[in-house]
Amino acid sequence: MANNTSPKVGRCRCGQVQFEVASESLITMACHCTGCQQMTSSAFSLSALYPSESLKITSGSPVIGVLHGATRHYFCGHCMSWLFTRPEGLDDLVNIRSSLLEDAQAFSPFIETYTDEKLPWVTTPATYSFSKFPPPEQFPALLAEFAK
Repeated sequence: MANNTSPKVGRCRCGQVQFEVASESLITMACHCTGCQQMTSSAFSLSALYPSESLKITSGSPVIGVLHGATRHYFCGHCMSWLFTRPEGLDDLVNIRSSLLEDAQAFSPFIETYTDEKLPWVTTPATYSFSKFPPPEQFPALLAEFAK
């Protein structure tokens, strides 16, 4: 749920798509899956999970790219920066690429996922590591610990 904090501002690389997030992140993550490696052309993707209602696109129009299924990945149609993901079955949440936010250095990953696909030389400061995603029954405790 959105709170009274100042919105965090973010943008794609070219600046055509700009957005604000008007709440604190629920959790921060690094994902090592091969899909994220391919979409970022890097070793992993960094993201922060937010309530959907806290995201406001302030300029431009994100487009759906990559896989066009139930999980929707949004990009800038001009520079193709990967902006955010709306995960399948979780319409009340949005996973924003935290490196696009003005204060990106504040988003150290709390958890890392898909470590079974991690490149062998990669390390992160994540507190918790999971071979895939955290088990659903563990997620409430992770969110509560991150909120502290």
